[in-house]
Amino acid sequence: MQYNNRKKDIIYPIALAVVLGAGIWLGLFINQKPERSSLTVYPRADKLSSILSYIENQYVDTVSMENLVESTIPTMLKHLDPHSVYIPASDLQTVNEPLDGGFDGIGVTFNMPNDTVVIISTIVGGPSERVGLQPGDRIITINDSLVAGVSFNQNNIVTMLKGPTGTKVTVGILRQGLNEIVNFEITRDKIPIYSVDVSFMLNQEVGYIKISRFARTTYSEFIEAIDKLQEQGMKKIIIDLRNNNGGYLDAATNIANEFLPEGKLIVYTQGKARPRQNVYSNARGRCIDTPVAIIIDEFSASASEILAGALQDNDRGIVTGRRSFGKGLVQEQVLFSDGSALRLTIARYYTPTGRSIQKPYEPGSDEYFYDISNRYLHGEFQERDSIYLADSLKFTTPAGRTVYGGGGIMPDFFIPLDTTGATTYLNQVARRNLIYRFAFSFADRHRKNMAEMKSHIEIENYLAGKNILDLFVDYARQRNVEPNYADIEKSKLIIETQIKAYVARILIDNQGFFPIYTKIDNTLLKTIDILEKEDLTHLFSSANDRPKSLMEIQLAMAKNQVTKDIIALGA
Repeated sequence: MQYNNRKKDIIYPIALAVVLGAGIWLGLFINQKPERSSLTVYPRADKLSSILSYIENQYVDTVSMENLVESTIPTMLKHLDPHSVYIPASDLQTVNEPLDGGFDGIGVTFNMPNDTVVIISTIVGGPSERVGLQPGDRIITINDSLVAGVSFNQNNIVTMLKGPTGTKVTVGILRQGLNEIVNFEITRDKIPIYSVDVSFMLNQEVGYIKISRFARTTYSEFIEAIDKLQEQGMKKIIIDLRNNNGGYLDAATNIANEFLPEGKLIVYTQGKARPRQNVYSNARGRCIDTPVAIIIDEFSASASEILAGALQDNDRGIVTGRRSFGKGLVQEQVLFSDGSALRLTIARYYTPTGRSIQKPYEPGSDEYFYDISNRYLHGEFQERDSIYLADSLKFTTPAGRTVYGGGGIMPDFFIPLDTTGATTYLNQVARRNLIYRFAFSFADRHRKNMAEMKSHIEIENYLAGKNILDLFVDYARQRNVEPNYADIEKSKLIIETQIKAYVARILIDNQGFFPIYTKIDNTLLKTIDILEKEDLTHLFSSANDRPKSLMEIQLAMAKNQVTKDIIALGA
């Protein structure tokens, strides 16, 4: 997760410093009376504090020193690396919540079609469900403030509903079938944020787990998912890390440990003030002999790359998809007394073969953040051959496979971005978010008939008789997207599948969405095919059965040293 510094945070302090410096210089030369010599600022060891103190005491107008300091810190960090960031106290809770695995609130997910808050779902056992709130309820008031039909900002709605555990909030609800607003007093509580989005069996042998981030609770969620899938007969597994931009390092190393025999190096970190720290496997994993594939893309970063790199470098699994982001820097978070925090890069991490996957960056330049779009324009999303891999960054795994450092994890099996079914019509409806909006409207109107459905199969069977494509085309036409029937025919599978998947998500969350969406997920479908048909026995047989290399022997000898779980922010 990246908390971006903004350009105005850079320009303002620099401009202020230039103006002040020029003013001081002119003042000294225009007014050269001896008694004015005391205005000279003599540099101390802490020049920054001297300047701030001088501004506070002598500047012509009253200045908010707090605001000045707050705007100066991001500028300093900007000239270090792209991932060292300052987080103001007002933002820290929001930034940390996804990694902490929870927040304080009422436990609902909602949407705002037509300027009205509509509850999509309530957290099972959460505060809202306990008082009787239901999917489809409209929130009209929050603590006597009207929030329906008045273009209320969605972020403000979230702020009003969230609050410390034990505090109360009253919401006025309009429910279908009732002609009056009913008030519900809700006592806020701790609401979990799950980082394992979904886990289910893709077929009789292959299990699937999608991880959206590496939070404090990710490892325990992962183990729960593994246990469930193994009870259902899982023999192979696919871990989907697409769009997972990182999180806690130890969450990734603990998951890697589930697949590795004893004494295998998972990752090591090293920095100027941080001696090398190694993390080894301990042979206590549940999946040491389970064939595994990791799916990555250009938004898989940090802890995602640690997990993918650990299995790839140990010849323990395959990596499919597209080249990952390329973040090999480790941040440590320091809290200040005012509630703000600094995430400072304190080390680099290295995969077991010794490769750093941090992509190049120029301190102070914004080009780093345009890298993904540059990759797309360069054709990297479509052709592996468009990616330049320097021989100087070539590394070899114990089994003799070639892997590369210097800019992300390169998958063993490159799968290009799927453009099948892409048309001008699809682009028009997608840009206006009409597919989701139609799905929400349809689910809302048919909620009573679908309320008891608990599986995606039931939902698909219900939708099969509703001619949803024609209904959608009419819906889009009413919103100024005229039908192009040639395009619609070409994009038919995508549109219908997305509608079904969104309806299922609205009704039964991700357990409904992903099993349906799988049908048009080309990267996942090809990964299943590779896992089932390719001869990958040299990767999936227990490493204890293979002759040990010198490196492996050395690592095994080190098993008696205390394993150091590096708990740092790798986001």
